[in-house]
Amino acid sequence: MSQVLSSECDAPLPPSNAAPAGRRTIERRISTFAETRRLCAARGIDERRLSGDRRRNRFHEWRRIRIGDLPVVVANRIETARVMVDESLKRRGLWRYPAYLTSTNGEVTYRCAVNEGERSLFLQADAIHADGMPHVFVSRLRCDIALPERVATSDLFYDVAYEAEAKGATMFMLGATELSNTTAARLVENRFPGLKLVGHRSGFFRNDDEEIRVCGEIAELAPDILWVSMGVPREQRFIVRHRHRLTSVGVIKTSGGLFDFLAGFKPRAPAWMQDAGLEWVWRACLEPKRLGWRYLKTNPLALYLLLAKSG
Repeated sequence: MSQVLSSECDAPLPPSNAAPAGRRTIERRISTFAETRRLCAARGIDERRLSGDRRRNRFHEWRRIRIGDLPVVVANRIETARVMVDESLKRRGLWRYPAYLTSTNGEVTYRCAVNEGERSLFLQADAIHADGMPHVFVSRLRCDIALPERVATSDLFYDVAYEAEAKGATMFMLGATELSNTTAARLVENRFPGLKLVGHRSGFFRNDDEEIRVCGEIAELAPDILWVSMGVPREQRFIVRHRHRLTSVGVIKTSGGLFDFLAGFKPRAPAWMQDAGLEWVWRACLEPKRLGWRYLKTNPLALYLLLAKSG
């Protein structure tokens, strides 16, 4: 896998004979990630600090509506999966900031309203999808255009895996416990034998140095799509903190508790509860000590915000 060298490591090529008089055609030299890191180290460059990617991408072309005071993209699951894979392949070898996709639900709506720092993490995303049926219901009541459907990450993953298997995109699964991560990766490989899963790892680190080292290992593997399953807001902080270290990755998608669902350790709510926007009740019943009080605390304000700050 190759990446574009930074300006410190670039060297101009001889002018093309076809170039107009008085102008030079300069192309960037291509190198592997490991070779570029060696060249930068030789020049005393510890890290390549980049500004954000200002180029428009496919995710920026989606229409956005305000739901709970967050800009939510109007896109369905199949379209999202297709664009994720196509954009990731388009970025292969370009060495630019990876696209960052995340999702909102009732808890996120609440957290972003009471914590400006967490809100900033979400606003840095290239796209925010609605992973909650209440958001879909509110969009039908308050917005000029309604969301076509809920884009649940637990369902989206399979759409992306199917698309990636067909088009040759690679993936890496980062997050959850070692057991959950390993089990989920094994089941994914069994279900999608043609999928190129280049690696997987749990989402827990002993210290900052190990976290940075793991980012380097992922960058060397250069997956087209990186799934980060650490929960809100840890996964958003991880992406914003390390985005500049993962410039060989195409697209990063936050995943919440996805790997626990993929591994079968946590069952999904029945379809009728999902469609009715009651999946939170199901999850609260499964984990009353961890989620019961959380939902009682966050849901009333989240519902108010959805109704008052949408449109």
